[in-house]
This record gives sequence, C-alpha cells and structure tokens, in this order.
Amino acid sequence: MKMTRLVTGVVLGSMLAAGAVAEELTVVSFGGAYGAAQKKHMLDPYTAKTGNKLLFEDYSGGIAEIKAQVEAGNIQWDVVDIEVIDLERACSEGLLEEIPTSILAPGDDGTPAEQDFIPEALANECGVGNIVWTIVYAYNEKTIGATRPTTIGDFFDTAKIPGKRAMRKRPQVNLEWALIADGVAPDKVYEVLATEAGQKRAFAKLDTIKKDIVWFDSWSQVPQLLNDGGAILGQSANGRIFNAIKEDGKPFKMVWDAHIYDLDVWSVVKGTRKMDLAFDFIRFATGTKPLSGMPDVAYGPTRKSSMALVDPKVVPDLPTSHLKEGIKANGIFWADYGESLGEKFNEWLLQ
Repeated sequence: MKMTRLVTGVVLGSMLAAGAVAEELTVVSFGGAYGAAQKKHMLDPYTAKTGNKLLFEDYSGGIAEIKAQVEAGNIQWDVVDIEVIDLERACSEGLLEEIPTSILAPGDDGTPAEQDFIPEALANECGVGNIVWTIVYAYNEKTIGATRPTTIGDFFDTAKIPGKRAMRKRPQVNLEWALIADGVAPDKVYEVLATEAGQKRAFAKLDTIKKDIVWFDSWSQVPQLLNDGGAILGQSANGRIFNAIKEDGKPFKMVWDAHIYDLDVWSVVKGTRKMDLAFDFIRFATGTKPLSGMPDVAYGPTRKSSMALVDPKVVPDLPTSHLKEGIKANGIFWADYGESLGEKFNEWLLQ
C-alpha cells in the first residue's frame, strides 16, 4: 500500500542547543480532513511542546498491516488510530500494547481522566478513544433526481432510486445495513448476524444490488464518486461528507437512518521500542484541548470537558446528536466473527 509520509514540525532549536536529543515517533491514521484535523490539533502542538519529531502516515484501516508487522517482528508503526470495530480483535490477538489509564491527563477542569472520558472510550485496555464517528450514506443534490432517499431501505432500492452505490470493500457495516434493509430490527442485528441463516440473509440482500456496487478502499474516494457521478449514493464516514460540504461547498446531503456509529482510539503496536514516547503522545493527544478540535470535521470528542470548547453551531452535525437514529458498532461481535465473515465476504465478491 502506498503511504504518504508527513514530518510534522521541526526539532526545536532551543532543545538542540541545550543538548537534548529529540525522539522520533511514527503515527498512523486515516488521512484526509480527519488526518489534517489531528495534525493541527494533536501532532503539531505536541511537536511544538516537546520537540519530538512525528512521522504521520496514512492507511485504510483494518488490522492486516499491524498483524503483518507484529508477526514478522518488524515494527514500523508506533501509534495507530484504529476503529473500535477492529480493536477488540486486534487486542485479543495480541497485536497491541495495553495502555494503563494512569498515563492519561485529567481534564482541563481538573476532572480525573476516568470520569472525564465517556465510558466507551476506555472500555478496551488496548486503546484510548479520541472520537465518536459514524458511517452514513450521502447523495449529491444536483444528481439525485426527484426522489430523495431517507432510509437505509432506499439505499438497497434501485427501482426507486436507480444508480450506482459506493460501498467500502469489507463486510463490516455492509452486512448490518443489509439486514436492517431486509426488515431486521436494529437492536436484533448482531443476534441475527451471528446465525448461519442471518448471514445468508444478509448476503442475499447484498445480492440485490451487487451489480450496482462500486467498491472503494479509502473514504477519500467517496466525495469524488458523488461529485463526478461515479455513484448516486455513497457510504462514508460522516466527517468526509461534512468536510466536502463545509470546505468545498459540495451539494451533498447525509442520510442518518441506520447509521452505524463507533469510536476511533489511539493504540500502540505490540513490540514498539518507543512505548514510553507513544504513551506520552497519547497522553497529550487525548487531552481536553486537542480533542476539542475534532468537531472541525464533525467527529465528537470523547471527553466531557472538551465539549465546553466546541462551537455550538457544529453540535447538530455530530454523530452524538443522532444516536437514536443509529446503532453502535459491535466490536466484540466482529472480534468473534470478523475472520470468518471476511472470508465469506471475499468468496461472495468472486461469485
């Protein structure tokens, strides 16, 4: 996979003059507007404060690259932003270091970290939550036509709304959406998907739109597909669409029905030789002020104290304002079934 590497900040001259040796840490995340917000609010301020050099790389998610590094004993990454839907499996397979909550800073208002973070942010010992985000689908108001989609059922109804659907090339979210569109109650989705019959039902529903799916690997592809007509409806992280609307003036509209929300966490790759430095960065990056910058791209901060610094105008666009319309991604389910459903998904793609 082609990586983009950014050196964030420079070694402070005063530190060098004093004889201090700056350290270097490789931090990996998802790029795009999200990565830019992290760079602005987390990485650059950390470098300015400490003088440590951060190499910032992009990836497309999942655990394959982390697993390959750990199994080969060739650790290239130190800190990785990982989706909680993948975190449970990565942690259970021993790919990540445990992060003690004692390293975390109290909130700027003095609240102890374990009380300041929302509970989900510290639910797994291998990660510290930095955002609440979600997967929605969106459309271009100039190309959608007379009928506007409002439900996840509309995403699967090519008779009602003809055209290509852009979907991320992995089973997560796609299988949940398929079952909900097929009539399964949102609160029963994972119960049904755990059965052989439920899995067949989900793939059968995906079959109904298979010829109309445009697969993608990176969220960055979705705004372009919607803009140039490559897809009429596009599955996306909400922040990608929000940024395209806010920064680029795109006539996109998000549909919140059956959105699947989750957290991203900072994690540390098992076997890194820079664990203390990784912990130091995570302590800084998950502080009150750095986390308050994530609503720049419509992702909710995981600290309560951060919300006091968030522009009230952005709050309606945050996933946390639409929780009743969505469901929480079940990381434990995907830790148990991710490998087998990944194999079934790849087999289905080839059929």
